[in-house]
Formats: sequence, C-alpha cells, structure tokens
Amino acid sequence: MDSDVATALETLRRRIDELDTALVKLLNARAACALEIGEVKHAHGMRVQQPSREQDVIAHVTAISDGPLKAAALTRLFERIIDETRRLQPPDSTPQHAEEHEGE
Repeated sequence: MDSDVATALETLRRRIDELDTALVKLLNARAACALEIGEVKHAHGMRVQQPSREQDVIAHVTAISDGPLKAAALTRLFERIIDETRRLQPPDSTPQHAEEHEGE
C-alpha cells in the first residue's frame, strides 16, 4: 500500500475514533436525560413510555438531517437508541390516573 494512502486512511480512522468517542458521550448524556424524564413522569403518576413522543423524536431527527444518512437509516438508529434507553427504565406500572396525562 502506498504510504500516502496509508497515512490518509490512518488520519480518517483517527477521526472516526474521535467521532465515536463523542457519540458515546452524547448517547450517555441523552440516556441520563431520558432517565431524569422518566423519574419526573413516575413521580407524577405518568406513563414513562409515550409512543407519540417517540414519533416526534424520529420526525425531528429526520427533518434536521442533511445527509448522507437517509431518513430510513436515521429512523432505524433512533428506534434502537429509544429502545435501549427504555431498557434502562423500570417497567411502566401505568398508574390508574396515567391516562389523564397521555400525550404530555
């Protein structure tokens, strides 16, 4: 392999490693924020999981993207992020009066 090619690849791979580090930090910060939201909802007798909010999140991230990831790819990624964040939450006990808070 040409040394220029090897150098270019190494530089790009280091950049990917830096981006991965930033992504992990951001994902953990997002998860911590989601856990706080869950605590607030639980304390007020609200359901933790709200499918309409999850759809709003996906609509938002697909709308703000200018590529190269397509909307379908972002949808799959954020569905997974939401699923993994949900796994951190305690099971939704759905208090009796939770229905009155639906959609908040």
